[in-house]
Amino acid sequence: MPVEKKLFIHDNIGFIELLETFGDDLTVVNAARVSFHKESSELSQRDIGLINYLADHDHVTPFFHPIVRFRIKMPIFIVREWYRHTIGFARNEVSRRYVTDEPNIFVPDKLRMSDKNVKQGSKEEAVEHNDIYLEEMKLYCKQALAYYNQLLENGICPEQARMILPQSMYTEFIETASLAGYARLVKLRVDKTAQREIQTYARFIDHFLRKQFPASWAALIKEQDDEYSSRSMDHRDGKKPQHDQTVL
Repeated sequence: MPVEKKLFIHDNIGFIELLETFGDDLTVVNAARVSFHKESSELSQRDIGLINYLADHDHVTPFFHPIVRFRIKMPIFIVREWYRHTIGFARNEVSRRYVTDEPNIFVPDKLRMSDKNVKQGSKEEAVEHNDIYLEEMKLYCKQALAYYNQLLENGICPEQARMILPQSMYTEFIETASLAGYARLVKLRVDKTAQREIQTYARFIDHFLRKQFPASWAALIKEQDDEYSSRSMDHRDGKKPQHDQTVL
């Protein structure tokens, strides 16, 4: 079977694509064993025990040696949260100072009710008249795009025309980080207090890295395994992901 490299969110626009990886579980093991001038050639149960020991006792430096590179497309309002993770991350993003093609806009499939009991976050329930609000949201986005194109057609420079584009506009970037960096990101962004939309992307990262670094990833995020197993990668009301949302 082909190895899946790309996962889409519900609108089939936003995605995370695995570009390449450096290292494996043995990379972590040998980074730790070099202290004793030793090296493993094949991953053994003893090595897996060492990986778990390192994670359990917060010896994180060996987990910085494996490196992962993704291409990611997500709305700007999510990117601004995603970019708060900086240690061990490098990113290069599409710039609308240079690019003037038609941008994609994210529109959710449900507008959730605010929760007066928390400072941030939302309830699971959709607001009353959800469909009406969604149609109005789409209309405003279309108007913003139309005016953006009008500005460009009238000679306004792209770096200023972009100012009127909404925060729901998609952007795309290449991101490279260590296994340790992604473990911290995922643990924070799949938490129930994280915004629902960012949880979806964090679960995609989890999905890829569980397969690429099975022993190390399990050790790094083991305290959340029960939560992961009860959640879907798709954020739509707990429904399981549709097959047509995954590109193989």
